[in-house]
Amino acid sequence: MSKGFLVFAQNTADVDYVKQAYALALSIKFSQKQINNISIVTNELLDDKYRSVFDQVIPIPWVKDGTRYQAENRWKLYHATPYEETIVLDTDMLLLEDISSWWEYCSNHNLKFCSKITNHKLDPIVDTIHRKAFVVNNLTSPYYALHYFKKHQSTHEFYKVLEFVCNNWEWCWTKFAPNEYQNWLSMDLAVAIAIEITGRYDSVDDVCSPLEFVHMKPSIQQWIMTPGQWQDGVQSLLTKKGDLVVGNIKQSKLFHYIDKNFITAKILERLEDLANA
Repeated sequence: MSKGFLVFAQNTADVDYVKQAYALALSIKFSQKQINNISIVTNELLDDKYRSVFDQVIPIPWVKDGTRYQAENRWKLYHATPYEETIVLDTDMLLLEDISSWWEYCSNHNLKFCSKITNHKLDPIVDTIHRKAFVVNNLTSPYYALHYFKKHQSTHEFYKVLEFVCNNWEWCWTKFAPNEYQNWLSMDLAVAIAIEITGRYDSVDDVCSPLEFVHMKPSIQQWIMTPGQWQDGVQSLLTKKGDLVVGNIKQSKLFHYIDKNFITAKILERLEDLANA
């Protein structure tokens, strides 16, 4: 059964998501011992260097003009994937350690969303700052940035519901998340509401699930003074061995760096050296 990672990259005027996806792909190539296949869903033109790290470059199906975070197109990944089993990652992530055990665990399920994050100190965090709508409306707290799905009828049915939520998000917000109302289409909130509609709580409420990532939003780093960008609050270094050290702490497995300025020419060159070693 084919397995691989999938990433969605639709550039905006401010962010080169394809460049981020390239960096992620390089990190997968050097860190994953068993499964390092990765495909990209994009309508951007890739040069030969970028294209070489992806198994497939897949056009965005039924493309629609996007708004914030291009969420109007991100629900389509189930239909776009070339794999029987897929782990979806956000572009602004790096895989730092082998996660073969995640595949082994998830293969026993059809759908799993990450619901656990840590800060850079690797302390477990429950984000009540950015997720007030989830808390006050008693919704689950999935992270679309990291999730697994298997090609299966039940998964297909879930994504049809997710399609409905994304296409009718204002109505769904009003019905399922009226308190602390978010006035934009968020994939995380759309997934939480799709879970509420389908009753697929086990896809996210799973204490045994290994899915987890380091989340670098400054406000959850437990700093006394919160900087605008986390790189203003702590130093980081990607070593020649591929270890990412942030504030003298080696980061674990999956690192969600958030800050578009993190992938510098120096970081990209180091990732290329690691992937081609």
